[in-house]
Amino acid sequence: MQTELEPAKEAELAWLNKATAFLDNRYRIPGTNIRFGADFIIGLIPYGGDIISLGLSGLLVIVMARKGASSMILGKMLGNIALDALVGTIPILGDIFDLSYRANVRNLNLLKAHYEEGKHGGSILPVVLAVILLLLLIIGIGLYFLWRILAFLFS
Repeated sequence: MQTELEPAKEAELAWLNKATAFLDNRYRIPGTNIRFGADFIIGLIPYGGDIISLGLSGLLVIVMARKGASSMILGKMLGNIALDALVGTIPILGDIFDLSYRANVRNLNLLKAHYEEGKHGGSILPVVLAVILLLLLIIGIGLYFLWRILAFLFS
């Protein structure tokens, strides 16, 4: 059942709509219906792009948590960005996946559905810690592979 959101919630969602559209849907490949955003473009940068993309998505999740998303919704959001980040690390396949998955749009849709149900609550601390840990894990993996590549090149 669709309910009308109160004006304050509509205003909160307006900024998130713009940020999400910029990251996931801003541009269109001419002659097709394929849309992409800054998240896809940043993800084309080897290693660092995926980390930056994960950080931006993590920031959006933190903002969504501050807007009242429940722990259950936040868990689903973190799952979306984790899947996007993990598959995004695979060359070429990850970039193709990023064109269709759009984790940020999925997360915004989760928040909108959450608002329409009228359920709000949850602590932001677990979300912040999970995003930081996920980011550190991906940075660690990236540094390990960089170290292996440098060791191979200079040995």
